[in-house]
Amino acid sequence: MTPNLFVINLSEFEREQRNRDNMLWVIVVVMMVVNVGVLTYTTIYGGGGGDTQTLQTEIENLKFQLGSAQFQIDTLKDEIKIIGLPDNSPDVGAIEIYNKTRNSVVLIETDLGTGSGWVYDTLGHIITNNHVIEDATTIQVTFQTGDILKATLVGRDPYSDMAVIKVKAVSGLLHPLKVGISSKLLVGETVVAIGNPFGLANTMTVGVISATGRQMSTVDNYAIVDVIQTDAAINPGNSGGPLFNLKGEVIGMNTAIISNTGDFNGIGFAIPSDTITREAQSLIASGSYEHPWLGISGFNLSPDIAEAMGLDNSTRGTLVVNVIADGPAEAAGIQPGTDRITVNGAVYDLGGDVIIGVEGISLESFYELQVYLTRNTQPGDTVTMNVIRDGHVIDVEFTLGIRPPPA
Repeated sequence: MTPNLFVINLSEFEREQRNRDNMLWVIVVVMMVVNVGVLTYTTIYGGGGGDTQTLQTEIENLKFQLGSAQFQIDTLKDEIKIIGLPDNSPDVGAIEIYNKTRNSVVLIETDLGTGSGWVYDTLGHIITNNHVIEDATTIQVTFQTGDILKATLVGRDPYSDMAVIKVKAVSGLLHPLKVGISSKLLVGETVVAIGNPFGLANTMTVGVISATGRQMSTVDNYAIVDVIQTDAAINPGNSGGPLFNLKGEVIGMNTAIISNTGDFNGIGFAIPSDTITREAQSLIASGSYEHPWLGISGFNLSPDIAEAMGLDNSTRGTLVVNVIADGPAEAAGIQPGTDRITVNGAVYDLGGDVIIGVEGISLESFYELQVYLTRNTQPGDTVTMNVIRDGHVIDVEFTLGIRPPPA
């Protein structure tokens, strides 16, 4: 379906004219179906001792044409219904999004379970979550038309729970989605989630952006940054499906929920589209994505710990407690904690460096440090850390490394 089949604010005359135009298209498509039927009959029952394999290929091609034509008929029927809605109907936006994008959302089935995905380009690349395809030996993709294609793994990033798979590029079947900019999202914006919860294909739910800038734990105690929180219903099987804004742009990938029962209770999370944009081409080209790496472990400096270290209790930053051997931090001379001290009943290794900023930008937490590095740097970059050491602020130059693969 093209975006220009109708205009919401039509005059009655324009509306009637558009209805007639759409009916004409329906007639044309029906004729296409009839022609496919005739061609099928001719191919199968025509005389001569043709090659059986060639005939079978023709049959499969014609089946695809028939399925595609039926899909177009169903889509046009829905568009006619939309035109019949009042101009001020609150449902128009969500309905329009669904009809413009549903043929780009796919069901992914593996030998381990099911999930969702969406078409990224016309070459056959499909985006989904890493956990949907991880450890799978077989992957197949079902389109809204009913076409089922085998898929192969192209690349994946466990740290961002993102993967790219690929199907054979079939003409007319692949409709790439437009990827938006998640950093422009505002809390309260309406969003639409489409996926396959519990295997129920092409299910749409509607909600709002509940929060932005969340973090979600991932492998090896790292975090996915800038995660989107939404109250649009997300359930098992939705993983890997797109989250749309009302422009029909993918602004996130539905990934996780918080629940004690496994059922949705109003708190869902989506990987931000900025992460998808940042990583997709690397996953396609090389099969992986290289994250910048400092080679430290640490935690947020609290007022109590700051006082225990002889600092002002308003000081904020990341207290370094461990430096990985042969990592970038060790090469830069970053100092870990060496003094074991009990604060409020908990034991900490204090006395190490406190990272309070990067390139002169104040960073009040370990999370903010991760956000800065994720958004602004890549392995091999040189950055200047602003560090408190022995009560004095100094600058330490780092050359960022590549985060090691998950253990």
